[in-house]
Amino acid sequence: MSFLANSKALLLAYSGMKEQTLSHTVNIMLTPQFYTLKKEKLPLKYLYQAKRIAPSLFDGLFENSEKYDYLVYKEEEEWIFIAYDPEAISDFLLSKSIKPEQVSKIFFAQQASSSFAAPVLLGEKDALVSLDNTVVVVPQLALKENNDIVTFNDSFTPKRGVTLQGIHGSILSKRQTIGLAGFFTLFALMFFAEGWRYTHDSQATQEEMQTLLEENPSLQSDYTRKSIAAKYQAIDKNERRKRDVVKTLAGMIFKGVKIGSFKLNEKAFKIEFVCSDAKVAKRLVQLAKKSEFNSAKVVTGNVVHIEEKL
Repeated sequence: MSFLANSKALLLAYSGMKEQTLSHTVNIMLTPQFYTLKKEKLPLKYLYQAKRIAPSLFDGLFENSEKYDYLVYKEEEEWIFIAYDPEAISDFLLSKSIKPEQVSKIFFAQQASSSFAAPVLLGEKDALVSLDNTVVVVPQLALKENNDIVTFNDSFTPKRGVTLQGIHGSILSKRQTIGLAGFFTLFALMFFAEGWRYTHDSQATQEEMQTLLEENPSLQSDYTRKSIAAKYQAIDKNERRKRDVVKTLAGMIFKGVKIGSFKLNEKAFKIEFVCSDAKVAKRLVQLAKKSEFNSAKVVTGNVVHIEEKL
């Protein structure tokens, strides 16, 4: 399938769709096979209130509710709640050769329920139709012989869409993103504490230095001042090196990789990444060596070990 360049064509994604060949960015509309729908008449005035209660409406329906995101909007007197699994959707699109960077917006068939007044065929067996303003998948055998068939096109595009978590080229899942955020928070706190200690130690040192210079004028030579400045410049350089190392290591976390252990001090660091399989471990070692971590190696159980001096 191909589309005109520079257009945001709307592609209908369903479980039995064929593999795609895309040359540019498209919008995706998902059938009910990829989301769970609820309609509720609730005494809510604002959208943020409805979004806040969305997870509780689907409580008990999913094994892992933390994986789900929600689209919420109001339609006349009813609030529409759509629950979807971003990671599962991303995996399905990839299985059909639709890369994350080729997807602009994600829409749901329910958003265009008025456009499905007549059936839209899904492959050879199923069809998409709106029944009581709810878009559902039905067997084509259930359609009446005189049913008009609508051709799916860009006119079905709703006004509002969503962007899946990590859809634009990210290789991190939602759970990994949360873990990485915690990883950065930990080191932000560590560096804040180090900065606070360094600032106070530096102030105390400066006061001692000023007293020393007042008592020994000969120390105020340009040569001595440069030597003292060089000492503190080295400390600052070491702190910058630690920050750079943490940033580089964080960038090495991708799908199938998580941190097993990590240690960092003034002289060196040691980290172990736990990989999902040998292929992921090999790729991680290559990435590490590209980042000049030449000690990277695979140990027992697809664990990648890196230990370097700062």
